[in-house]
Amino acid sequence: MPRHTKIVATLGPASSDPAVLERMVHAGIDVVRMNFSHGKVEDHVARAEAIRHAAGCAGRPVGILADLQGPKIRVGRFENGRVTLTRDAEFVLDAKCELGNNARAGLDYKDLPRDVKPGDVLLLDDGRIKLGVEKVVGSQIHTRVRVGGELSDNKGINRQGGGLSAPALTAKDMEDIRTAARIGVDFLAVSFPKSAADMYMARQLLRAAGAEALLIAKIERTEAVANLDEILDACDGIMVARGDLAVEVGDAAVPALQKKMIRAARDKNKLTITATQMMESMIASPVPTRAEVSDVANAVLDGTDAVMLSAETATGRYPVEVVEAMSRVCLEAEKSAEVTLDRDVLDRVFTRIDQSISMAAIWTAWHLKVKAIASLTQTGSTALWMSRLNSGVPIYALTPEVAAHNQMTLYREVFPLLMSQTHQDRDLLLWEAEQVLLDQGVVERGDLIVLTIGEPIGAAGGTNTLKIVRVGEHPPPDSAL
Repeated sequence: MPRHTKIVATLGPASSDPAVLERMVHAGIDVVRMNFSHGKVEDHVARAEAIRHAAGCAGRPVGILADLQGPKIRVGRFENGRVTLTRDAEFVLDAKCELGNNARAGLDYKDLPRDVKPGDVLLLDDGRIKLGVEKVVGSQIHTRVRVGGELSDNKGINRQGGGLSAPALTAKDMEDIRTAARIGVDFLAVSFPKSAADMYMARQLLRAAGAEALLIAKIERTEAVANLDEILDACDGIMVARGDLAVEVGDAAVPALQKKMIRAARDKNKLTITATQMMESMIASPVPTRAEVSDVANAVLDGTDAVMLSAETATGRYPVEVVEAMSRVCLEAEKSAEVTLDRDVLDRVFTRIDQSISMAAIWTAWHLKVKAIASLTQTGSTALWMSRLNSGVPIYALTPEVAAHNQMTLYREVFPLLMSQTHQDRDLLLWEAEQVLLDQGVVERGDLIVLTIGEPIGAAGGTNTLKIVRVGEHPPPDSAL
């Protein structure tokens, strides 16, 4: 069986070499993430061209995800690059400080003094350093160190419990959206959204730039958890961004939230990416820890569409090996994934013909134990609906649209294939779909498959036909001769 869970790999210095990138594609990456927090426009353009070339050489699609930086809530730079804070020492965060020292630090986010009050707790460097706010005087936040340690340039700041007012989209993000549109990315991830309004604004800017990328909301603020339902309605998928989220809500709350968010997204037919420190030790080690293996496996069992690698492939020493390791873990976890299709389908209400056909297809495929589902689709919507319920049956989505072909690289259990539609003959198209599957080696003559198609041919949202066929049983229609 092919691997159903998709792998997202972040590009960076360790994975920019074309030879390494090509090996990563062969190792199994499905989507690459370009982190717009780092690099120049020309870097992103070059990497997009490199991944498309590598994907072309490998003969399979690889999607491109642009990840916006979002608001920079960080300390500034220090005179010597770093300081050491000791417990109970006084420390000032000063929006007007240019260069920090042992007593104070500057702020990239100049409005932070207006967002905090005495009694607040500020968490720096992913929670490694904890400061208690004692008073706010003008541009200065006077704190006392509760948990000390080494603090270096540009480390992040969170307020325990959330509530910082920084907007999700900065001026840099707005410019980066235009860059992402010019590159032609398939997905756009918005950092630190607080509400549906942030996602609607991002979509408007994206469409104004001429792009049709799918919109991913990174859930990493306390407010985003509270507004999850409305954010899901405003986007195409979410990223469970466990790093900043853990700092705001507490690390112990994250595992349950991960399961809740993945379940909520799947119920609303949205995509999910599980991210942050999934195989962190492989930045420097050729093998993952047992805890990391369990973490990845649990995300697979939770039903995530994709698991993501960050520094592991961006700056790590083993970018190819970590993809191979993650792929092995996903495959093994999928073998034990529970299929609850009967209950899941019976609990759903269908209001659209194409969605009803999708559900009927996976129900039939599971109970008949067919080899594959083949969905002829324009936009990928039919394949997405099928993939929201775990049937264990691979879904081959055949489309003439390049955009849909690339976007479906993130759908769990879905394997996109390009197929030209140069005519309107339904029977001929179904026969041609069989030939594509045979050519790809995913079915053999005599295998039972489920096919879905819509009429009129080429109309989006028109899937209205389900057909069960045995591959090679029927001769080609007269129009194929």
